[in-house]
Amino acid sequence: MEEAAALNGSAGPGASPSPPAPAARPPATPEGMALAYGSLVLMALLPIFFGALRSVSCAKSKNSSEMPETITSRDAARFPIVASCTLLGLYLFFKIFSQEYINLLLSMYFFVLGILALSHTISPMMNRLFPANFPNKQYQLLFTQGSGESKEEIVNYEFDTKDLVCLALSSVVGVWYLLRKHWIANNLFGLAFSLNGVELLHLNNVSTGCILLGGLFIYDVFWVFGTNVMVTVAKSFEAPIKLVFPQDLLEKGLEADNFAMLGLGDIVIPGIFIALLLRFDISLKKNTHTYFYTSFVAYIFGLGLTIFIMHIFKHAQPALLYLVPACIGFPLLVALAKGEVTEMFRWASAGVGAVLPTALEHRKHADVPTPGHSWRDSYESSAEILPHTPRLTHFPTVSGSPASLADSMQQKLSCPRRRRQQSPSAM
Repeated sequence: MEEAAALNGSAGPGASPSPPAPAARPPATPEGMALAYGSLVLMALLPIFFGALRSVSCAKSKNSSEMPETITSRDAARFPIVASCTLLGLYLFFKIFSQEYINLLLSMYFFVLGILALSHTISPMMNRLFPANFPNKQYQLLFTQGSGESKEEIVNYEFDTKDLVCLALSSVVGVWYLLRKHWIANNLFGLAFSLNGVELLHLNNVSTGCILLGGLFIYDVFWVFGTNVMVTVAKSFEAPIKLVFPQDLLEKGLEADNFAMLGLGDIVIPGIFIALLLRFDISLKKNTHTYFYTSFVAYIFGLGLTIFIMHIFKHAQPALLYLVPACIGFPLLVALAKGEVTEMFRWASAGVGAVLPTALEHRKHADVPTPGHSWRDSYESSAEILPHTPRLTHFPTVSGSPASLADSMQQKLSCPRRRRQQSPSAM
């Protein structure tokens, strides 16, 4: 969200912080801009679509280590405040301290976190590629504190040979990013962060989603139009917190350096709302994904409108200014047309366990029987579709900033079988 305000950024991820008298870059060609913007839109859609699908599987998980982090209404209400404080802090850091040392520390941090995120992302695909007779051995990394009866597990990390292969492949990308800061390596990490964010961060209801998106709508507009803080941080930050694509790719090839950019917050924040609507679609048992596809198309419309307005006015645009009304308004209009607004918000306010009964009660009063199973069977199966998830205790402080996906996903991205015995500390 933040860096999408600077979609037409002129500095690449590896650009020097204080270049001496830089020569003016030639303006991007129409073909180059079309390729860059089209690629950014495509890259934004991929983690939302596949992350939403994976969020359904994540919600079905019976393993406590795979359970998603749930954002409650309280988290959503204070999210923009914490995000603003973090963004302003980063801005002051860049003004006071040398960008070189700050970005060096951030590079090391995102090097580790990016490897874990990318490994988790490619793990399902890699598991299908391994032959059936692959010698898959199990390993365990255990850290304890104390001895005897007072011994306490700090980390109990279980993994196998397939996980090691995924980590090795991800480490190659990590070293490439650390040494070259190449835009392709940056995008691989950015896509991994985005997909994992959509998969593992769950809104507990539609009302919470409206609060979160509404608050960040104001946050984005203020920090882009009211100050230069957002754009300054976006261009100074050498970390995979944004997707970039060169507008001069046709002229310079892979060494191009005139980038258009899109912040990860503009992907993850609408993405978790779209994933919520997919789970709502599934809970209705209608074998249709009306609300998911409606919100997905709305996202495409909102992002396209952002790019169009930015191109016309030649000024950085807060993407959530266009994405939030589209992603909330379109599904609500569909729900209003179908007469399901009450179901949508009753489901949200009643919690996961009451999702299916609400929809089925509506059908029962309408004398429309549910084929194939009884009302009680459907009620009990709804817990398997959308089980209750733990309250978010490590929520992201700034979507699309270094603290963005790190705190909320640091425990989740490492491995699907990772278990921590220590009690989480609320932020």
